[in-house]
Amino acid sequence: MRSFVWAACGTGFTFAMTALGAALVFFFTSRTGERMNRLCLGFAGGVMSAASVFSLILPAMEQAPGGAAWRVVTAGFAAGAGLMMALDALLCRAQGARLRDGESKRLTLLFSAVTLHNIPEGMAVGLAFAAAARDGLAGLAGACALALGIGIQNFPEGAAISLPLRQSGMSRRRSFAYGTLSGAVEPLFGVAAALTVGLVAPAMPWLMTFAAGAMMWVVMEEMLPHAAARRDGALAAMLGYMVMMALDVALG
Repeated sequence: MRSFVWAACGTGFTFAMTALGAALVFFFTSRTGERMNRLCLGFAGGVMSAASVFSLILPAMEQAPGGAAWRVVTAGFAAGAGLMMALDALLCRAQGARLRDGESKRLTLLFSAVTLHNIPEGMAVGLAFAAAARDGLAGLAGACALALGIGIQNFPEGAAISLPLRQSGMSRRRSFAYGTLSGAVEPLFGVAAALTVGLVAPAMPWLMTFAAGAMMWVVMEEMLPHAAARRDGALAAMLGYMVMMALDVALG
């Protein structure tokens, strides 16, 4: 029972930070045109690229069995990218060829990729608090530090969802709701992981690289080509990458 409560508290904090980042959308009172849309997509793409590398791939390499690390990382990454490719094809078929290069498809894939990325992060926090509940206060400091680090990283990720949605014409409330919803998987999967530690822990490297592959495919296919059409979009992508990289490296 203590594992459940501690995991719920830890992942609840990371979820709240995602919602707080998504709330930045309320500072944008209206659409500000194609340029702002390009900047928001560029920033979001930079954040997602850095999160894929520093939050997912590198930790997965450390957790994977020594000689098999490269196979786990490669296979998981390819599977995640393959899933988003399949989702892209399904969206085109279901919604029509007119959306092949359209904004609706891009934003759907963006939301899907960030939500997938939040699943292993939530599970990592849940596992850390489950271990702390088992080991006592000795492990609680480390679990709290992990939750704090991921929570701070979640702030720009929440904004990376809500701001492009707002610039696409969605209302502030709906943009905030979608940004918040992308982080709702963290407490759900975090608590589930805490209750099934033995089954989940060995699969974490696969899950992390799977999420990284999904995010990177969306960034490369849908976000950066649009953002980098002008120099300001490319600069926004670099800024997003640097912000997320600094947070990941500083917070471990």
